[in-house]
Amino acid sequence: MESKAPQDLRTRTSDFALRIVKLYSSLPKTTEAQVLGKQVLRSGTSVGANYREGHRAKSDPDIVNKFETVLQELDETDYWLDLLVRSGILPTSKAEALIKETNELIAIFTTIVTKIKKRMGRI
Repeated sequence: MESKAPQDLRTRTSDFALRIVKLYSSLPKTTEAQVLGKQVLRSGTSVGANYREGHRAKSDPDIVNKFETVLQELDETDYWLDLLVRSGILPTSKAEALIKETNELIAIFTTIVTKIKKRMGRI
């Protein structure tokens, strides 16, 4: 990775978590909204923490392991956001930008993991 990329991803994943927190805070206080909201809160805020752990990893296998966890959490976040929208709890207009960012981060981390696996000879 370029020297600038880690800081950009550090900021981007942290900003992503903050956006998730704000989204959760804005949800209705109904049981359904809170249950789904807590799921998206948990998965969405763990993205940055796992990225930071992976960035500090000592070996390529450790990096891949943590970044694959990032991908799992992003995919789960995408699932919960989709459920919030499809259930009518969250208007599509409020979720669009966050869903777009989720998918962009998935693409970025998929590329990173693929490159590291190629370097390791696992692909």
